[in-house]
Amino acid sequence: MLSILIPTHDYTCYQLVADLHQQAERLGMLYEIIVVEDGSRSQVNIIANHKIEELNHCRHILRKENVGRSAIRNFLMDEAQGDLLLLMDADGRVVRDDFLAKYVEAGQAHEVVCGGIKTPDLCHDPHKKLRWKYEKAYEAKYGYVSEQFRSFCFLITRRVADKVRFDERYRHYGYEDVQYGHDLRAAGFEVCVIDNPLENKDIETNDLFLRKTEEALRSAHQFRGEIGEHIALTRTYHHYQALGGLLRLFFHLFGSAMRKNLLSRNPSLLCFSLYKLTYYATLR
Repeated sequence: MLSILIPTHDYTCYQLVADLHQQAERLGMLYEIIVVEDGSRSQVNIIANHKIEELNHCRHILRKENVGRSAIRNFLMDEAQGDLLLLMDADGRVVRDDFLAKYVEAGQAHEVVCGGIKTPDLCHDPHKKLRWKYEKAYEAKYGYVSEQFRSFCFLITRRVADKVRFDERYRHYGYEDVQYGHDLRAAGFEVCVIDNPLENKDIETNDLFLRKTEEALRSAHQFRGEIGEHIALTRTYHHYQALGGLLRLFFHLFGSAMRKNLLSRNPSLLCFSLYKLTYYATLR
């Protein structure tokens, strides 16, 4: 049995579920789709998502408290009845007609499968260029998948789900998937990557993405002793740690100017890298 598990928070994912439901009906196997509202406050989104209940084998669960990105995934895995669990973010878009079939096929031979993330080819909103440019640069370097575990969409077996849990200390945005990937490897599970991406259709505004980046960097700093070696930025900082005072001074002097560039219609990725490094240096 295949369990498709989707956490959401103030986001309408009915179309994603409808597309997945259509493909699941063609699989010829038992399946379920479970969507859980992680403390959503928007009644518009909750009502739109509740239509999911009208689809066969689909459930829509309301949870009043926001428990965070790790705990809600653990809750979903506990709710699932299947022996194959496919977890994905609510802001994905199915771009291939055989999306589910490819995951199920890979799941017959591997216990952990990642299909990658696709970024839209065009960005028409100049206020969303920072996230879009960053993701397209990442995609150009690694393709849709990379060696680092990313939790946007992945499949695991029930055996893995029972043995490796998401670390619920990660309540805020950022790096809970790096921790999970580390914990998978520590438990002896290899991650199989396949070319089967889900498209990220919710590209944030420059301002929101920058705030989420800062939140992620605070998470990286908090758990640096456990996952620091798995994050490129923290490895870079440790290499230049003797210059920490200069990096903090640079952020103090030029942080506002860098933010102005990053919030503009033409943000610089070089400036973004420098901003992250010097911001991280201030987290003492």
